[in-house]
Amino acid sequence: MAKVTPSGRYISGGTVSARASGKDWHQMRLLVTGGVGFIGSNFVRHVLASREDWQVRVFDKLTYAGNLGNLADLLDGPRLEFIQGDILDQEAVEGAMAGVDAAVHMAAESHVDRSIISAEAAVQTNFVGSFRVFEAARSLGVSRLLHVSTDEVYGAALGEPFAEEDALNPRNPYAATKAGADRLAHSYWITYELPVLIARPSNNYGPWQYPEKLIPFFTWRALNDEHLPVYGSGTQIRDWLHVEDHCRALMLLLERGKPGEAYNIHGGNERPNMETIRLILDELDKPESLIRHVEDRPGHDIRYAMDAAKIHALGWQPQIEWEAGIRATVRWFAEHQEWMRASVARGKAYFDEWYSKR
Repeated sequence: MAKVTPSGRYISGGTVSARASGKDWHQMRLLVTGGVGFIGSNFVRHVLASREDWQVRVFDKLTYAGNLGNLADLLDGPRLEFIQGDILDQEAVEGAMAGVDAAVHMAAESHVDRSIISAEAAVQTNFVGSFRVFEAARSLGVSRLLHVSTDEVYGAALGEPFAEEDALNPRNPYAATKAGADRLAHSYWITYELPVLIARPSNNYGPWQYPEKLIPFFTWRALNDEHLPVYGSGTQIRDWLHVEDHCRALMLLLERGKPGEAYNIHGGNERPNMETIRLILDELDKPESLIRHVEDRPGHDIRYAMDAAKIHALGWQPQIEWEAGIRATVRWFAEHQEWMRASVARGKAYFDEWYSKR
């Protein structure tokens, strides 16, 4: 039976122990930082469902966006262990990483708007926290580390889609902290030969996404017949990647990617925000009169776009069609309104501060 100890460590049936070689991908022992967040929890589910002989250890601070309930149905299983902790705590990170074969680093402050209000949390978690993770991996000799970055490190795409070798030009505090961690990861490969790979995904969507991001946020407001505050004209273009397709890409990189390399992961679904918003309203049978155009956020990039030929060459392609994926995601949120209500309540101060002015 699962239990929570006074230290905040959650113990399930299985443990993660050391193994001599990381070359055999059977019976892997994997650490996932940020594993109860949106992408993290989906990835943990994907690993446990697709690799029956793998064990997973999750390390998560449980911030407003980290919800242990995202993995509630798996926590009593024999192959999952949860440890609550902060990636800024070097000792805690090393304790969580001890004995694993590989690690996927996802823990991050991931919202641009919050980083605009105050960059402190993003700087500390995304850059300093990543440094702690890289140091732990280096000192413990982890056989493979997959660092999850973002397409926002490139900045606005005004011409051809960005390739992995293009310069990074982040334009907001969140993107800058991710770019810094991205380059720090690469420096650990060059300097210390840490076997790190870098994933740069486009905009993810899917179940369990905290409702501060466009799709769950506008779904929640539309369900409650509240107006949808669209930044500026709403013509900003984003490339939408379903989280399940992203998880498949991460597994491929973990097993077959080349250490020291970065890989773009895109959905091939560049759409203006207004097209996505209208699709949300159509799926919910809500009127477009709910749309309100409000003051744009500072430094809002007009378009993100990447060339993903490198990961395509490894055999990965997105499988979930954009419209079908968006509609299914909106329905998931509509069917999980209690989860959404509790999630929104955890971030009430932010919503009040940021959107009351818009």
